[in-house]
Amino acid sequence: LDRLRLFVGLPLDAVSDGNSVNHARAIGAGLKALKLLGVEGVELPVWWGVVENEMGKYDWSGYLAVAEMVQKAGLKLHVSLCFHASSQPRIPLPKWVTKIGESQSSIFFADRSEQHYQQCLSLAVDDLAVLDGKTPVQVYQGFCESFKSTFSPFMGSTITGISMGLGPDGELRYPSHHKPAKSGTITGVGEFQCYDTNMLNLLKQYAEANGNPLWGLGGPHDAPTYDQAPNSNSFFKDHGGSWESPYGVFFLSWYSSELVSHGNRLLSLASSIFGDTEVNVYGKVPLMHSWYKTRAHPSELTAGFYNTASRNGYEAVAEMFARNSCKIILPGMDLSDEHQPHDALSSPESLLAQIRTTCNKHRVEVAGQNLASGAPGGLEQIKKNMLGENPIDLFTYQRMGAHFFSPEHFPSFTEFVRSLSQPELHPDDLPSDEAEATESVQTSSDPNIHLQTA
Repeated sequence: LDRLRLFVGLPLDAVSDGNSVNHARAIGAGLKALKLLGVEGVELPVWWGVVENEMGKYDWSGYLAVAEMVQKAGLKLHVSLCFHASSQPRIPLPKWVTKIGESQSSIFFADRSEQHYQQCLSLAVDDLAVLDGKTPVQVYQGFCESFKSTFSPFMGSTITGISMGLGPDGELRYPSHHKPAKSGTITGVGEFQCYDTNMLNLLKQYAEANGNPLWGLGGPHDAPTYDQAPNSNSFFKDHGGSWESPYGVFFLSWYSSELVSHGNRLLSLASSIFGDTEVNVYGKVPLMHSWYKTRAHPSELTAGFYNTASRNGYEAVAEMFARNSCKIILPGMDLSDEHQPHDALSSPESLLAQIRTTCNKHRVEVAGQNLASGAPGGLEQIKKNMLGENPIDLFTYQRMGAHFFSPEHFPSFTEFVRSLSQPELHPDDLPSDEAEATESVQTSSDPNIHLQTA
């Protein structure tokens, strides 16, 4: 694997209560199997809600235990700092933050019907002292500095990369699609998330500064709801949609620039803290590929990317990553156009190509992830993406657990890894000690290990 660094994600709840490692035996056997297979390292989600249960008091003990296990196994470690909550497995935000949110719901994003998304903080409060006299950016800074000093013995040797959490699921985006799609239906366009008090204040200031105070009273009134198609209302219509009107351009410019500014605040913070270490800093950008074949690209617009048939919305994003010397993680490298529902006018391959070309132009290195284990033809698609003309910096395969080591999955993953490094080797040539390690993982694997992506 000279050209490509391959990592495997550890279970989302590898540590869930601060000081103990869940499924420690299974993870230990899994690390051994991955080392024998030639994988370079593993990715570990580190949760704000697990570590900082009381403001300014950090308990890293469970995560230190995992770092020691990884170091002993001779593997590298990529750490994802998660400033969001997970619903499955359930890992909430820190209790003290949730408590503040109970009386101050405006620390969370809100949609048009004023429902709040409580899995991460609104980007509009980044620099407001809403957390017991501190700003979220100051709180994230304290967390990162504590992480850096606690894990200094591992930095640059075992720990080679850190992902900075930037929003929902750790991604740089608004939570525009947080309502689960009804089964059997096509993904709707999502909703703009600009209705919490602080976002509305920013919009009002922007509108007044632009000489259009009436435009600052709220988001588009003619946008569809979460699970509707683009043409169910007039904002996203391909021809004559208000996204192309002077108001549409004004609103989308503001909404997308707030997201880029938020990314810049957090990545510049991470770069300043980790810049003197041997560790690379990453941020994750989502692949909002539904409706990509329409002119308006509504799923991208509601998520905060002003990308349309006539405008490259990823220029500003790539430029911001370049300015902070950070690398971009792109998920969905296992998705192919042929397996998307025809009516969704989706194109994960075209969107991925567009973002990668834009990153290349700004000299931003790209790392990849698969969206979920089990997309049809996923391993072949990943291989195609990894070994194309713009090879990627690193790929993280999601995620270790009972399914990962199952007879239905592990042999094909083994073959996939072999084909990257030694295309001529047959999977039957697996060394016997590796086969034994895999067997011990299968017997000690806990069926409750969760496999969702962080």
